[in-house]
Amino acid sequence: MIERPMTISLCMIVKDEEQTLARCLDSVAGLMDEIIIVDTGSTDRTKTIAARYTDRLYTFDWDDDFAAARNESFDQATCSYIMWLDADDVLLGPDRERLRSLKQRLSVDIDAVLMPLHLAEGEQGELLFTSRRIRLVKRERQYRWEGRLHEDLVIPAGRIVHSDVAVTHRRMDNHTLRNQRILARWISESGKLEGRLLYFHANECFDRKEYAEAAEAFNRLLAEPSGYREDRITACARLAECYLHLGKPEQQLDSLLHSFRYGVPQADLCCMIGDWFFTRSEWSTAAYWYEKALEQQQHATDLRPVPRPCYSWLPHVRLSHCYAHLGKLNASYEHNRTALRYLPDDPHLLANERKLREAIPDPSSTAPPLK
Repeated sequence: MIERPMTISLCMIVKDEEQTLARCLDSVAGLMDEIIIVDTGSTDRTKTIAARYTDRLYTFDWDDDFAAARNESFDQATCSYIMWLDADDVLLGPDRERLRSLKQRLSVDIDAVLMPLHLAEGEQGELLFTSRRIRLVKRERQYRWEGRLHEDLVIPAGRIVHSDVAVTHRRMDNHTLRNQRILARWISESGKLEGRLLYFHANECFDRKEYAEAAEAFNRLLAEPSGYREDRITACARLAECYLHLGKPEQQLDSLLHSFRYGVPQADLCCMIGDWFFTRSEWSTAAYWYEKALEQQQHATDLRPVPRPCYSWLPHVRLSHCYAHLGKLNASYEHNRTALRYLPDDPHLLANERKLREAIPDPSSTAPPLK
């Protein structure tokens, strides 16, 4: 007897999403067994658009609490599994097919599925920032959301698997003012600023370019006796950026090195340390850290946003420059070639390839050009 594929409920919360909702729902058309949309107070055409895709449309009284709204959407689901998306998310063609295949392979012993989240893309379509989120959960486990803002699914136990189905986030609106309002209310009603609430506060200050206040908050977070590893690594990276803007280079480097307390070095932090020495023309030391970044590719902490160039082409570009300054032209050329595999149309890399080939004394000792 052939088992039927598991069913999936798509659960979304929306408000004034007329510009993006149809794009999102079109990208998952035919893949969901039911679509549940919880509207939190739209005044535009969002509900009219939603009604073209589903009759499972609900209204929820908004009270500055994303977790409460998401939990309401989950409560309406009836399928075996629940998948959640934001209105400015989309599944691109290859990921639609990957999700179709995943649905066929879902088994009852899988409780949750982690999926890549593509947060930003460059001019050549290269990924700039990625993360991973728990995107699909078994309904009967009754997992719940927590957090008024930057909410998370709490998965205390269960079998969690990784998937290559990527969700691409293409934000159109700026939610900074809304987030500031929600966070200020949350802090006021909480009566204390610590843990993840302190982390969110520090990030909001950072996003507003209030670097002195952000640095103070990140330092307080790192002084706490416990906390999420990923939050602390991100705090170290952002604290270093604060000190860069504040003109405190020694504290900047100390913040990057502090991240090593939370596990093996991360490639993006190694690149940032490399950049510290690169800007001071300390080519040998900078090259050491970019080589370390290449060694640490497999140790990416995937539950925090990471700059993908640090895990692909950026170390090679920097190493090409370092080795050129050190007179190691063959090594410089090879790293430039590797960078071109990621960015084949980059004019700077192509020009650099031509210059290096002209400068290498024995061109026959290198591989032929890529183009």
